[in-house]
Amino acid sequence: MARYTGPKTRIARKLGEAIYGPDKVLAKKNYAPGQHGLNRRKKTSEYGTQLKEKQKAKYTYGVLESQFRRLFEKAERTKGVTGEVLLQLLESRLDNIVYRLGIAPTRAAARQLVLHKHVVVDGKVVNIASYCVKPGQIVGVRERSKALEVVDNALAGFNHSKYPWLEWDQNSLSGKYLHIPERADIPENIQEQLIVELYSK
Repeated sequence: MARYTGPKTRIARKLGEAIYGPDKVLAKKNYAPGQHGLNRRKKTSEYGTQLKEKQKAKYTYGVLESQFRRLFEKAERTKGVTGEVLLQLLESRLDNIVYRLGIAPTRAAARQLVLHKHVVVDGKVVNIASYCVKPGQIVGVRERSKALEVVDNALAGFNHSKYPWLEWDQNSLSGKYLHIPERADIPENIQEQLIVELYSK
């Protein structure tokens, strides 16, 4: 499956936020990338603002346009506030759960662990990053992968209590997806209503 593999700082500068984590370059050059980044007009249209939020959500969760559109359509069909349901669906992706559990330092690293069959769901290996984890399911590290250095480094000092919808078991290196998170519990700075407005046009 294709995914964005270009410069992450360029995307962070384009969106004006460090969506991939702390960024030294963004701190020094907090303006759009490119030759005319400093001189670009600051005023953005309504459409531009909505598009920016959609791009922010896509890059944050590592989802391509076609996948994102399908998730939005599923959110529309699901009972509840469409924007919130969309974020909840994104949070339920296996690669995101692995990241939230602290098994991997980034979503990209989590995706790689999943694709390389280091992750199990309810004891069975799942290598599909977009797999939708359901409440009650247990996500953990495969037995033969528990000695991986990347996993040890990621878990070292990780605060597992910051996500109330997940329960971590240090002994088995696994976590239970307790329930679908409330919007207030999702820390991402995304204005989901703008995405809904964009797709509703």
